[in-house]
Amino acid sequence: MSELFDPWTFSHLERVGLSEGWRCWEVGAGCPSVPRWMAERVGIGGLVLATDIDLVWMPPGVPFRMLRHEVGVDPIPRQDFDLVHVRLVLVHLPEPERVIADLIAALRPGGWLLVEEADPGLQPLVCLDEVGPAEVLANRLKRCFRDLMAARGVDLAFGRKLPGLLRSAGLTNVEADAFFPISSPACALLEVATTEQVRARLIEAGMATDEEIDNHLTNVKSGRIDLTISPLISAWGMKPAQT
Repeated sequence: MSELFDPWTFSHLERVGLSEGWRCWEVGAGCPSVPRWMAERVGIGGLVLATDIDLVWMPPGVPFRMLRHEVGVDPIPRQDFDLVHVRLVLVHLPEPERVIADLIAALRPGGWLLVEEADPGLQPLVCLDEVGPAEVLANRLKRCFRDLMAARGVDLAFGRKLPGLLRSAGLTNVEADAFFPISSPACALLEVATTEQVRARLIEAGMATDEEIDNHLTNVKSGRIDLTISPLISAWGMKPAQT
């Protein structure tokens, strides 16, 4: 995921003006790649706080602060951030609109919120060109996976709603765009990891057999099929300055 999304995320952090001395909150950081990049830009005069409910992927000696924190449950850590960034987190929370309000409350007036979420509903296929049985199987399993997500209450159209949600929450200068790789080795790695993660649920639901899943993984690892991912929607806006 870092290989796929980090360059895209970094371009947006630069776009909102991330620079020396900024105070930043990386929400649901997961691994250290984004907060480490932020820390290099803000320098010793700035602050980067990386939070997550599980810090297992965070190595010692990183150049930023870490805090075990559950967004939407625990109090916001402070209220003077120049930038708050959250990627692929909100769609999994029960009240994402309330969490957006919390993230905005953590900003200083004039600070920026950058939210990035996938939109599986915009692209239901993992193989855009069904040229053979391998691509047909891949797309069928992807539809089953998305059915499982929807059954868990995941909003498959959440990504496209971000600009409206940010405006409704009171942000100004709201913009949004999307990242949509057509084929990449990283897409294949992500497909393998995702398939292994949901294998048991697909079988339990009667959506696929062990043999079908093994065949799909063999096809993916062969490197002979082109795999995409759901578009990643990035939306950003500024907290109005106090008058």
